[in-house]
Amino acid sequence: MHLKNKLFFLCLLALPLFGRAQVMTDPGIQQTILKTLDNIYNMEFAEADGLIRQIRARYPQHPIGPILRATQLELQYLPMHENKAATAQFIQAVSQGLELSKKVLNKNPNDPEAVFFALTAHSYLASLYNNQSEAIKAVSESKKSYTYLKDGFNMTTKFPDFYFTTGLYNYYVERYPMDHPIVRPFMFFFDNGDMAQGLKQMEMATKKGLFMRVGANYYLAHVLLKHEMQPARAAIYTKYLADKYPNNPLFNMSHAEALLLAGRYAEARPYVQRLKQMNSTLVPMAVYVFDGMLDELADKNDRSAADNYQAALKLPFDEAYTKEYHAFAYAGLARIAARTSDRNQARVYYRKALGVGGYKSLIREAKAYK
Repeated sequence: MHLKNKLFFLCLLALPLFGRAQVMTDPGIQQTILKTLDNIYNMEFAEADGLIRQIRARYPQHPIGPILRATQLELQYLPMHENKAATAQFIQAVSQGLELSKKVLNKNPNDPEAVFFALTAHSYLASLYNNQSEAIKAVSESKKSYTYLKDGFNMTTKFPDFYFTTGLYNYYVERYPMDHPIVRPFMFFFDNGDMAQGLKQMEMATKKGLFMRVGANYYLAHVLLKHEMQPARAAIYTKYLADKYPNNPLFNMSHAEALLLAGRYAEARPYVQRLKQMNSTLVPMAVYVFDGMLDELADKNDRSAADNYQAALKLPFDEAYTKEYHAFAYAGLARIAARTSDRNQARVYYRKALGVGGYKSLIREAKAYK
């Protein structure tokens, strides 16, 4: 499952800040936390390490330190679910943060920041377990997150970062059963959503959110790319991320993808080139696919495009991050086959694309081919 894909797995790149009033009213520590997040998102982990130590030393009983550590681990070891040592450290950090947050909830179950933190912690674990194909554990964590998610519906004015979680729920509680009809009979106990309202709330979070702003931009862009077929609009949010955090492979992949799907090939080239300089196991497949799209769609060089697509398909995809790029490669090969009048081969490639891809634009393209 892609992190951006499921109903409750909300918070890969987000962080709440909560606790005693002295933390919330301490501009110095808040700026330190925001700087730490910037370091983490831009893959500057040595700098983040030092700041996290400062924060934990100043607030040793506050969950902010463990959650910052968990957030760092998630990005530092992409894809983390394939690294047992990092995964163990991640679970330990999240569990410690959750334990500290529950101490606050035991005293005040309606503390908005504590509610938000508990939601985030359970979502971190749900996403991890799902990426590890541990479905029972993932469902258990997502059920635990649902209580806090509902509590946040009426807390957006108190804590604006709830605009993101509420918006994502409103969108996906309607969208998910549309895409997976088999789950519809099991959705009766969920509150109804509103996809249009959900999009508005997520957009609000990109403007008003403090610690969820990065996550809101990332997830909203994905929704616009995968479900709404609005790559040009998605590029607004991906550009913010890729330009603010140029060392982050996920953000640069998302922005290159948005630009390519929007047909803005000249703008995409520098971001594809930037990806080629990055040392991440996730990048090679993305680069092959993006180069293939540039060859095919911008340069009209089908031979080179086919070589790049085939090279991408020789690499195993990561379920959480690069699965869709296999679908893009198959779709590209299908278009090339169609231009050579090899209709049978084109159909084969489109069927393979449908077997792994979930983007509405790709599904529409594949199903429209006769």
